Amino acid sequence: MAGRRVAITAIDWAKIAERVPDGQKQKFLAFRAKSDSYLRRMNANPESPPKIDWMYYKKVVPVPGMVDNFQKQYESMIIPFPADTATSLISAQEQEVKKEIEAFKEASNKRINSYKAEADRVRGLLPYEQMTMEDFRDAHPDMALDPINKPTFWPHTPEAQVGYATKDASSGAH
Repeated sequence: MAGRRVAITAIDWAKIAERVPDGQKQKFLAFRAKSDSYLRRMNANPESPPKIDWMYYKKVVPVPGMVDNFQKQYESMIIPFPADTATSLISAQEQEVKKEIEAFKEASNKRINSYKAEADRVRGLLPYEQMTMEDFRDAHPDMALDPINKPTFWPHTPEAQVGYATKDASSGAH
């Protein structure tokens, strides 16, 4: 007759509430209230329809065959229960998200290790107040002045150098 009742696992609303941003708290509370009302309405109804005492009605109803006809229709009644098509999709999505999380963790750990290595390198440098120009060149070869290979004019900024062209001039736009 009736479809099976789906077993609902307990929802840990406190854990979910911890992850909800402050701007979404009202929507979360509305969702929780709606979910609770659906659950209360579902639990208010019995899992299976009530049993009918057909013998009593056969004795009381004077029309012959009427109760038998109702009994046959009642027992042949099938209440359709929707097929579960979402669980497999949700499980696949969950596995995909878990893979993305693991990839993100791995990439984050690589970044953390590189940042730690850079921090250790910087901690190992002489304090800038004690550095000579050669020490600075050794510590930061990309930022240091190189008067032999790449001489520059004071103030040693790209804009102050001979042959500097603005981005607009170099692209040909006037």
